[in-house]
Amino acid sequence: MYFLKSQVRNSEIRRTKMFWHNFKNDLKCCFREKSFLFWLILFPILLGTFFHLTMSDIYETDTIFETIPTAVVENKSNPAFKEIVNSVASEENALLSAEFTDEQSALQKLEDGDIEGIIYVDDKISLKVSPNGTSMKQTILKEFLDTYRINEAIIIDTMQNNPQNLETVITSLTTELDCNENIPLTDGNMDPYATFFYNLIAMVAFFGSVTGLHIAISNQANLSSIAARKCISPNNKFITILSNICASFVAQAVCVTISISFILFVLGEDLGDKTGMIYLSGITGSLTGVTFGFFIGSLGRLSEGVKNAIAMSVTMSCCFLSGLMMGDLKIIIENNLPWFNRINPAALISDMFYCLNVYNDYSLYAQKAITLLILSAIFITGGFLLTRRKKYASL
Repeated sequence: MYFLKSQVRNSEIRRTKMFWHNFKNDLKCCFREKSFLFWLILFPILLGTFFHLTMSDIYETDTIFETIPTAVVENKSNPAFKEIVNSVASEENALLSAEFTDEQSALQKLEDGDIEGIIYVDDKISLKVSPNGTSMKQTILKEFLDTYRINEAIIIDTMQNNPQNLETVITSLTTELDCNENIPLTDGNMDPYATFFYNLIAMVAFFGSVTGLHIAISNQANLSSIAARKCISPNNKFITILSNICASFVAQAVCVTISISFILFVLGEDLGDKTGMIYLSGITGSLTGVTFGFFIGSLGRLSEGVKNAIAMSVTMSCCFLSGLMMGDLKIIIENNLPWFNRINPAALISDMFYCLNVYNDYSLYAQKAITLLILSAIFITGGFLLTRRKKYASL
């Protein structure tokens, strides 16, 4: 009995040593592969830098509202309008900041781009804007003046007939005009262009399919000489493949970690304050990418080139449909084929980052993560079942 136990223990030790031996060698091979370093480290850095340079100011310029700098030229006294302007400008998150000045100074400021428009107070109130200004802000100024003109008769009537109620009327109109109230729906970053960075990380994670593909290929004797030697070696095939998968997963996780760190700390993009969970999400996506590639590589007796083409086509299609190239594409798919977003690994990975950034609870995040883990389990199980059934007439 003791002899049998000793043999079992020695066998387990040999398998453990063989696992770590294969793991270290496979990990070294991953980082020595130039294509691996380019597509999973250098390419995401270049693409992330491009996204940052082209999109960093779009949200602030076109979406986030800022107080509108305005000049007021009084060619004729209008106490009611002046009171309205001062009231609107004095509020927190004010609609506009008004400077009462002469026409020459106002025109110079407009030419220099210091103000968005000039309000002229004459018999009629008019607006002059710069052709180089922000269209949204100029539209708001126009709406402001249109609203005032509609209510001007009320103010004049109150001044003439009920001057004691003038302050109340002005307060009421100020409330109506000052519609710029900031009511945040979440504490997270609502920049819609952040989704491009979510999808960039998802692409890096799902590119693990490339490394996973080579796990299966390197263990198929009809596709490589190394695989042929592995098949006739006395090593346990399950241990060999498992060590390959673990090494590829660790290498992929390192690449995703580098990409996330570059986006967060070099580019300074705001992906939320749950930094640890952001890294964990990327690593979870890496597992799905590697196992998916392993599953594709285990299918049939297709050539290495065909399997590479299938893996890359599916990977890039999933990333494209997740919104990597067109930010609104995932929303279009959600409206027409919502089930596809529930099984698209790239969409699930990017959704995890969105959930971390926007939502305060983890219920929706957990759904996405569990779905990815289930997909990973299906891929790795299918890959092992397909691999173990392969037999060769001769090597």
